Amino acid sequence: MDDTRDTLAGRMMAASAIVFGGALLIILTAHTFEHIGGYAPCPLCLQERYAYYFGVPAAVVAFLAARAETFGFARLVLLLIAIGFLLNMGLGVYHAGAEWKFWPGPETCAGGFDLTWSQEGIVDTPVIRCDEAAWRFLGLSFAGWNAVVSAALAAIALWGAALRR
Repeated sequence: MDDTRDTLAGRMMAASAIVFGGALLIILTAHTFEHIGGYAPCPLCLQERYAYYFGVPAAVVAFLAARAETFGFARLVLLLIAIGFLLNMGLGVYHAGAEWKFWPGPETCAGGFDLTWSQEGIVDTPVIRCDEAAWRFLGLSFAGWNAVVSAALAAIALWGAALRR
């Protein structure tokens, strides 16, 4: 490998490794808050996890592609990761905005229920509202932090996919 290829491979592998580690850490943290901390996720919270479920294995693919010097494919995967996290950032902003009452959240998250449910189903089903923050740290809810982390992971993936050598 020449210096340019070394630099390109190194940047792509570094970006992939950082995205992998960051996304894995966030999804493990989310599951820890849910299963150990008792914070049940709302439907939007569950949707916000999809980018991480995609990002973790995709980052492995991008890393291996960069290591094999298939830079075009590695770049494509990193761009797909970036797009996924940018979309997720938008979902996080939407969710956080609904929590702050800047705009209404989706009707499915507002605690409404279908009148065809059985009485037992209504009683036994916890209502997790998307428009109420269950927890805040430094003024941001889970959704707000998701937007921040998604933006950072997208930026890292874009850095790895950059055409500059």
